[in-house]
Amino acid sequence: MIVVAGDALWDNGTVCGKMFTMTCTRPRNPIPHQCTGKRVTIKIVDHCPRCPSTIDLSHEAFTIITNPVASIINVDYKKYA
Repeated sequence: MIVVAGDALWDNGTVCGKMFTMTCTRPRNPIPHQCTGKRVTIKIVDHCPRCPSTIDLSHEAFTIITNPVASIINVDYKKYA
């Protein structure tokens, strides 16, 4: 599961190659029951300059933690130990 990091997380590339676990905490649009309650482990592989989000998930990772109709969600992420 790969993702790209926005400017807020990128930190001059120090997170590139790092693994994180992430869960959906809340949808940002009015469609109910979007978060699945599942957790996914992801790896940051690139930078997304000026992205509006902190992390841009691959479709595969996104559909594990939320219903794909969500489009934008709030997440909780922690560095994978």
